[in-house]
Order: sequence, then C-alpha cells, then structure tokens
Amino acid sequence: MPLKFAANLTLLWPELPYLDRFSAAADAGFDTVEILFPYDLAVKETQQALLANGLRLILINAPPPNYTGGPRGFAAQPEHVDRFRYDMKRVFRYAEALGVRMIHVMTGAAEGDEARAVLIDNMRWAAGAAPKGLTLMLEPLNPVAQPGYFLNDYALAAGVLDELSLPNVALQYDSYHAQMIHGDALAVFDEYLPLIGHIQIGDSPDRGPPGAGEVDFPALFARIDASGYDGWISAEYHPGGKTEDTLHWKTT
Repeated sequence: MPLKFAANLTLLWPELPYLDRFSAAADAGFDTVEILFPYDLAVKETQQALLANGLRLILINAPPPNYTGGPRGFAAQPEHVDRFRYDMKRVFRYAEALGVRMIHVMTGAAEGDEARAVLIDNMRWAAGAAPKGLTLMLEPLNPVAQPGYFLNDYALAAGVLDELSLPNVALQYDSYHAQMIHGDALAVFDEYLPLIGHIQIGDSPDRGPPGAGEVDFPALFARIDASGYDGWISAEYHPGGKTEDTLHWKTT
C-alpha cells in the first residue's frame, strides 16, 4: 500500500505565519499534519485552520512550552513529577479538542536509575489517565540537538517500553535522530520496528530535507513499505529554502 506522508507545520514553511501553514500544506498535497506545540493560540483557531483546509492533526508534543524560560520536558525529572502530571492534563484537553491520537512525551534532561524509574512511573500514570484512543510516544533525541536529554538511545527507549508493556505507549522513530545517535538510520528502523508507532523523517547531520545528507531515503522508504508499517511518516525537517522545492522525496 502507498506510504502515508504528513507535514510537520512547526518546521515546514517557516517563513509563513502559523495559521497560513495549513493552507500551504494542503496546497502541497498533504491531508495530514502534526504540530509540535500548538499552545500559543486558542484551540479554536487551530480547529478552524484544520477544518478550512481539510486537514487532520495526528500528533502534538508535551508538555506545553515553559513560559518562565525554564527547560521543556519533565517526564524523567524526579523534582518535577507534580509539574509533569499537571501539564499532561492540559495536553490531554488539547488533544481531545483537536482530534489528536498521538502525543510525543518529552523526558527532559536527566540521567541515572532514578530518572528512569520516574519516567516509567510517570508514563504508567499518563497512560492510565490518557483519553481512550490516544497513544503516548517516546522518542530518543540525539545529544547534539538536545544535550543532556534523558532518552538519548534507542536501546534505552526499548527497555523502558518493554518494562511498561502498555498498549498505548509506543516508540517514535525519527531518521535524523536515529542516524545521529547510532550512525545507521536503516539498521535502527529494522531493529526496533515492532515498537514503532510513528515515523518522522529528516536528514542528518543538520535535519535537512531527505536527500540532503547521510540517510539513504529510497532504501528507508523501501524498508518501511516492505515492513507492512501502515502509520504516518511525517516530514520534520528544516527546508533551508522554499518547502515546495524540497518535496521531491514524496514521489521517489
């Protein structure tokens, strides 16, 4: 079956105001989008932009931005358990209002066994509190892009997911981060395929468009197609120019 592509409106069309990116995505042939942090505007404005352009929103990030200027992401931080749970309740309200079915839960900067235990406790709580039909995603982020980030390795993520063993918690695979962390995005996809619930694509080392760096995207797309994965593949990269000029990968 054809691969299903989505557009990340936080990174694509950066020259456009937020609400104008929805029509740009629709004009480029996308019917599905994701937004990292849709919390700056009233939820009705995002709802209207989705409806006006016939778009479906599949994923948002958690937690909301920290407007005090502090770090973002608390799921693995022992000192912020209350903050994590308070913020997740707000995220769940946004997800329900926008029809979102996946939330990428950010762990924040942390290290060690205590942080791992806190992450597992927090994710178990969040999975139980999540609205029906919502899947929580854990995504390893590379230390160049996110120094100190707790979930910085796919084996670590797999271990956490194995211990949780919950149907509504899954792995978010990102070709850019996989390549940066392990040096072979295709091998990472092959090894962790059974855990993957969502895919994002960007090239390394600069999170550029597919074909601009080190990842063999024709081979990766062939692997995804052959694997039977039927979820979304979301374009999450810095276009470095007009986004429309970087969409050749959709037809190759």
